[in-house]
Amino acid sequence: MKDLRTLCLSALLAGIAAVPAPAAEAVKIGLIGTLSGPAAVLGQHMRDGFLLAVDDLGGKLGGLPAEVLIADDELKPDVAVNKVQAMTSRDKVDFVVGPIFSNVLQAIMRPVTRADTFLISPNAGTSTFAGKGCSPYFFVTSYQNDQVHEVLGKVATDKGYDKVVLMAPNYQAGKDSLAGFKHSYEGEVVDEIYTPLGQTDFSAELAKVSASGAKAFFTFMPGGMGVNLVKQYRQAGLAEKLPFLSAFTVDESTLPGQQDAAVGFLAGSNWAPNLDTPQNKAFVAAFEEKYGYVPATYAFQAYDAALLIDSAVKAVGGDLSDKAALRAGMEKADFTSLRGKFAFNTNHYPIQDFFLVEVAKRADGKFQTEVVETVFEDYADTYASECDMD
Repeated sequence: MKDLRTLCLSALLAGIAAVPAPAAEAVKIGLIGTLSGPAAVLGQHMRDGFLLAVDDLGGKLGGLPAEVLIADDELKPDVAVNKVQAMTSRDKVDFVVGPIFSNVLQAIMRPVTRADTFLISPNAGTSTFAGKGCSPYFFVTSYQNDQVHEVLGKVATDKGYDKVVLMAPNYQAGKDSLAGFKHSYEGEVVDEIYTPLGQTDFSAELAKVSASGAKAFFTFMPGGMGVNLVKQYRQAGLAEKLPFLSAFTVDESTLPGQQDAAVGFLAGSNWAPNLDTPQNKAFVAAFEEKYGYVPATYAFQAYDAALLIDSAVKAVGGDLSDKAALRAGMEKADFTSLRGKFAFNTNHYPIQDFFLVEVAKRADGKFQTEVVETVFEDYADTYASECDMD
């Protein structure tokens, strides 16, 4: 009789174990980005791109109702840490999406991932987390910071610009920027200039550039810094003297302020509004109709972040408690990216194509970047071999 009771109990427990875990009632996302100050436009693109994806998916991600909590990091790492800790401990979010700036990412990455919460960066992709600092809970839908800048290093080499001046803000993304350029550049760097983050007057630096004897100028100056730099570069007459090569300096977030001053300037990117895929055409049209402005990379990468979450939640049937299965679902990247080809490397950074783009003025008077040529195909970052997820 005892053996029979044991057998029955074992069968009952086996039956219970076989019952699928119930789906969550909703998927909660904490969206954090810079939404105030001079760089607020970047966070605006990110926020609007993510919310457009949720709208396009009927307000659901993976079949579950999506609850999106939005926070402004104020471009202050300590503020960002406090806000993501509240998201993970108080709000119990399933995913944190953000931020824009690399110094903020460096502050929030560990607090989020150590709480066993997935962090998806739709922009910042520092080298620090691509190699030895990688995490099973950290994914990037943009790039590794070096890569976009490597585009211009190769272009400068191919065009025979044997002497260049480099300039970037003095923080992690700026350092990654110049390192990326130099990684694929074969000429001479005659000067390497670092400026304070947030600087808006570049007259002293441009005087050095003019007197340097360089054949081209490369810069990374995002947001309002880039707006001022481009205008001052054109006003100083340097546009006719030195080709302007950049990343995240002339894009759809800065062009409304730069306008004609930026036309013809070159940049590197993993995407452009005129990229010829059906999904991208639909995205750009819907974005402009809903928000009234041309989307930048920050918007499309956030849109893809939402598609990534959607695919992963579908893969686990809405069971958000199974972190290992959710991670596996994210690693598959089973969605159609707006950029076309997309896959995750072993460090959870993308393998993708990169383009040389040029600023153009559209027939409707708006400005956008447009693809000139493909520079790298299926390009993986150089840090992945150092990443050990175990």
